[in-house]
Amino acid sequence: MIATLTTERLVLRPLELSDAADCQLLFPRWEIVRYLAKGVPWPYPPDGAHVFYRDVALPAMERGEAWHWSLRLKTAPEQMIGSIALLKGDRLNRGFWLGLPWHGQGLMSEAVDAATHYWFEVLKFPVLRAHKAIANVASRCISEKQGMRVIAREDHDYVCGRLPSEIWEITAEEWKRNKAKRKEVT
Repeated sequence: MIATLTTERLVLRPLELSDAADCQLLFPRWEIVRYLAKGVPWPYPPDGAHVFYRDVALPAMERGEAWHWSLRLKTAPEQMIGSIALLKGDRLNRGFWLGLPWHGQGLMSEAVDAATHYWFEVLKFPVLRAHKAIANVASRCISEKQGMRVIAREDHDYVCGRLPSEIWEITAEEWKRNKAKRKEVT
């Protein structure tokens, strides 16, 4: 069972197949998908979200290999505005996207903090890694805010093509230390 998570402004609800309709309206925008893994089909098919949720995300959640949440504002919980996922594995443990109308408001930073907390404090994994295109400045800034560090540079294939990328990492110990520092500042 995957828990519902909350932040100051968000509800992170475990993904459901019924979320596919909202995802299909928001997700297929070049500004959102261009830095996602090449496996994301582009142009995005009309049933892309439904097929992904049904065949990939929900089965992985049932097997305990992934944890996916829809993002919703507390002020409008009926509307999905994005998604965040945690994934078992050695190289990629977190991915996310946010609908364009909600960019630049710090919402994804809140969601990432909640999901990372879940990764370390509930699931008890020792390290979290994420790769991202160097050109994806907004995503890199979120990793920096969390206290993640670059451990490798290599090229990866994205929807927009092959790009120089960074592998970012944070350990459970670093997360706890950085979390305590952030609390001291607020």
